[in-house]
Amino acid sequence: MLRARGVTKSYGQDETRVTALRGASFDIRRGEFVLIVGASGSGKTTLLNMIGLLSSPTSGRVIIEGVDTTRLGSSGLAAFRNRRLGFVAQFANLLVDLTILENVMLPRQIAGGGWARGDRPRRDALELLRSVGLEAQAAQRANKVSGGQAQRAAIARGLINRPSIVLADEPTGNLDSVSSESVVRLMKDTARRLNQTFVVVTHDREYFGEVDRVITVSDGRVYEEEDDPRVAAATATAATRKREVLP
Repeated sequence: MLRARGVTKSYGQDETRVTALRGASFDIRRGEFVLIVGASGSGKTTLLNMIGLLSSPTSGRVIIEGVDTTRLGSSGLAAFRNRRLGFVAQFANLLVDLTILENVMLPRQIAGGGWARGDRPRRDALELLRSVGLEAQAAQRANKVSGGQAQRAAIARGLINRPSIVLADEPTGNLDSVSSESVVRLMKDTARRLNQTFVVVTHDREYFGEVDRVITVSDGRVYEEEDDPRVAAATATAATRKREVLP
């Protein structure tokens, strides 16, 4: 589904040059629920931007469904990103002048093509809103729903183009604990039901419980759970804390 090979990202030149990501290499398979964790400034958001094709690597390759995205031009990259990737941010970023239904439909309309014409986008958006428990809020303006409901709508919006991968950047960072747990359950249920791949950057490791894989970024370097005992120890500590808080 996704292969990163030697992905490096640097900014600046000469003495001002800063390397934010150093030779990241890993594979993510279809249907996996993967967390990216690390301290602030560690490089995890840079890594997500590389995977999400929001920024180009200084060196290395990002291969999605067999397509080497580093070979795509700017217009091809934008089209590929819109059709193959879904995004969920820390803030839902819904357009307040639109209804919840219209917000969910928006990426489909931007993508264009035959699948964006007629009544199909509306039907698909309503089906997604049903799946996230928001069918009753479909006609409400985006500024009239709660933070948890807005984030659920953002997840539905991220799925509307049937993406290969959904990338979520701190999706619980702006929510209370109850809403956070609800959003995590929704993402994990969606991953299982649709065989949908999720890659989630988070500081809130304790909310996610058991996942397929944890990738830790430290000083721009990437470690997987099985590769680095520090990661396994941190995961075990988080799991113990969750059991104590949520018996």
